[in-house]
Amino acid sequence: MRQDGQMEKKTRLRPTPTALLNPRCDASFKALFTQETRESHAALQDFISTLLGRHVKEVQLVPNEPPVDMIDEMQMSFDVSVIFGDNERADLEMQARQQEYDYAVRAETQAARLLNLSARKGKNWKVAKVYQISVLDFHFDKDDKSALEWYTMRKANGGKLGERLNVIFFDLLKIKKLLGTPPEKLTKLEKWGLFLSYAEDETKKDYLESLINSEEGIMNAKTALSKVSQDDINWAIENSIFKARMDYNTGLFNAEQRGLRQGEHKAQIETAKRMLEAKICSLEQIADMTSLSIEEVKGLQKQG
Repeated sequence: MRQDGQMEKKTRLRPTPTALLNPRCDASFKALFTQETRESHAALQDFISTLLGRHVKEVQLVPNEPPVDMIDEMQMSFDVSVIFGDNERADLEMQARQQEYDYAVRAETQAARLLNLSARKGKNWKVAKVYQISVLDFHFDKDDKSALEWYTMRKANGGKLGERLNVIFFDLLKIKKLLGTPPEKLTKLEKWGLFLSYAEDETKKDYLESLINSEEGIMNAKTALSKVSQDDINWAIENSIFKARMDYNTGLFNAEQRGLRQGEHKAQIETAKRMLEAKICSLEQIADMTSLSIEEVKGLQKQG
């Protein structure tokens, strides 16, 4: 009887047979672009090319374990890290909500860490460029009318340095107002923004299909997202993350969040507990998806 109940719960994780995961959820964003399929890889390459405004080649996924000094800080466990072209590096992340810290400093610091990785392999100061790319579902600079905000080091008079370190913000809120615009009147960047903003919204399905069919890269992204949306594990993870964020928004974690970021760790623990209750993921998968240690997850399992 218990087993039947578990199966019934499992079949309800995906709302409808055609429902898609929300790519603005950081875990689903990573799942979309990191599958070992042709479509996922092609979508990732096309998305990076669109953001950088040039065709990138030989895109390779690389591990993105956080540095040792970040263990007790908020970690970007769902980043997509890649090397492409002539050893250029990029780190892509989805940020659905604004945190209580200086986001500019955070992005610049992450870019500096990427540059440090490249500098270790550079000779005679021949270091490849790095890009910290954040897709935002909130405004970083609402006064900037451009949806793509690109920062690099310059002199006060505008002169450039080596442009090794690049920080890019892709503001989805500035794209959403374009919903309903005929695809032929949109740029490729705007199409990507609308896809990421409304992919899971079945009420916008007809319009999204016309947009998707106009770009091969986004067609690959839709196929990749459809595939990962068939896996109940991904729905369990997404549902847990959104529930944890709802709890956060109602104030359950605010006190800890203002005290050395302990609230994020609390959210990770709550997410892990819900995943344990769902009985879908292995302990190793839960540890990986929540950035908790395997020992912490085992401890939560024993607590019941």
